[in-house]
Amino acid sequence: MLTFYFAQGTCALASLIALEEAGLAYEARKISFKDNEQRSPEYLQINPKGRVPALATDQGVLTESPAILAYIAQIAPAAGLAPGDPFEFARLQAFNNYICSTVHVNHAHGRRGSRWADDPAAHEAMKTKVPQTMTECFELIEAKLFEGPWVMGEQYSVADPYLFTMTGWLRGDGVDPMRFPKATAHYASMMERPAVQRALTIEKA
Repeated sequence: MLTFYFAQGTCALASLIALEEAGLAYEARKISFKDNEQRSPEYLQINPKGRVPALATDQGVLTESPAILAYIAQIAPAAGLAPGDPFEFARLQAFNNYICSTVHVNHAHGRRGSRWADDPAAHEAMKTKVPQTMTECFELIEAKLFEGPWVMGEQYSVADPYLFTMTGWLRGDGVDPMRFPKATAHYASMMERPAVQRALTIEKA
């Protein structure tokens, strides 16, 4: 049995959607950031990084969204959540790693500035930069990385819930999503998927 640890309003939503898409049996456990539960001794035993998501499997615990998304796709091949061709799978991984290492980090500069600096003035400078850096990321995604109608083209994959999650953060980052018609259309298509609706219900419960 898989156990998935998540928090509302975080990138863990992408993996939660993927679990629902895959049809896998799992237990969802919500971590309260408000109560600093991610830093509790109990949770740190599960994920010493003190972050979400984390996926407990029979073989051990996986962390980091790209790894969890790839694992879900590989243990549920019938769901078709990743291409079978090694090069195409590597392209999917490249997209998800860009989301993880660049897009998410740019977003975090507006909310987690203390990770990089102690000076409050530096935190404010980081927040001011977020609309620019997030806009630049989505300009690249829109022009070069997104194939349509899904991230990888005709095949829906675990890259799609990850992009969906980031697109949902744009307004909060001071960016008008309507500047990016492909990403906006993708977000609307995702919202129509039953697995997405189930994941959103679990996240808010």
